[in-house]
Amino acid sequence: MATHYYKQAPYKLLKTFSIVAQKENITYAAEALHISQPTVSLQVQALEREMGVALLERRGPSVRLTPEGKILYQLVQPLTSGIDNLRETFAASLGKMEMGELHIAAGQSTSLYILPDFIKRFKKSYPGIRIHLHTVEGQSGMKLLLEDQVDLAIGPLLQVPEHIIYRPFATFHSILIVPQNHPLTRHSTVTLQDISPYGLILPPKQQSTWRMVDTVFRQHNVPYKVSMEAGGWEIVKQYVEMGLGVSIVTDVCLTGKENIVAILMDAYFPSRQYGLIVRKGKFFTPQAKRFIEMFDPRFFDPD
Repeated sequence: MATHYYKQAPYKLLKTFSIVAQKENITYAAEALHISQPTVSLQVQALEREMGVALLERRGPSVRLTPEGKILYQLVQPLTSGIDNLRETFAASLGKMEMGELHIAAGQSTSLYILPDFIKRFKKSYPGIRIHLHTVEGQSGMKLLLEDQVDLAIGPLLQVPEHIIYRPFATFHSILIVPQNHPLTRHSTVTLQDISPYGLILPPKQQSTWRMVDTVFRQHNVPYKVSMEAGGWEIVKQYVEMGLGVSIVTDVCLTGKENIVAILMDAYFPSRQYGLIVRKGKFFTPQAKRFIEMFDPRFFDPD
């Protein structure tokens, strides 16, 4: 009887499997689906019988997709997402996009300096779409993306995983910022040796800026000292303005209103690209497509 019941609800099985694959945990999947853990397990087992293969490696409540499970998930996710968003997709096909949600993952600098103009334009065209901006650090944005908790991410990406599409749309330079009338402003060219005596104000060690600065100074065998750690470039800029140190930042954070001097450091520090980051094979809602096309109008063109 259970087999007959589950065969009458293939979407339910696929949806449950999709959520389990995203959460990698039976307990978390049950909470997300508002059903019991045994029901989740029974539905996944029914799908495994239907497919004739094991889809999950079970380790208590935690699970991991088998190779066959990964293939099925890539096929299933666009289908379940398409059904979940059928109403919005249908409305968009009729020329209406008056409701729906858009989830974006971005770091603090992207959220502060890059996204505001794009979000403003999008909201002007589609005021009924609710935007969820997930401010993330480090690899947490990639985790949200791979778990399909967000539609897309925006930011720099040093290494592109195989299952990710990365489309850069802007390049920014690394610069040294110093207070007005600082001794370094009198140099025609600033070297790492020139910077060495001055204390640096840097973001926390786990962030990429610190790692980049450390790598460059070490590669050139130049000592450096950190006088202060400060989270966020707005804070870093303020303390540089106060004369408490100098810093290496990306010029995306400069608005032109700061009381500081910016010195280009292309000879030592690499530029940084910011781009659109999406998961391969993902189903995109109409609102996600419109937002992505603001960055890359030809993103959805056939190859």
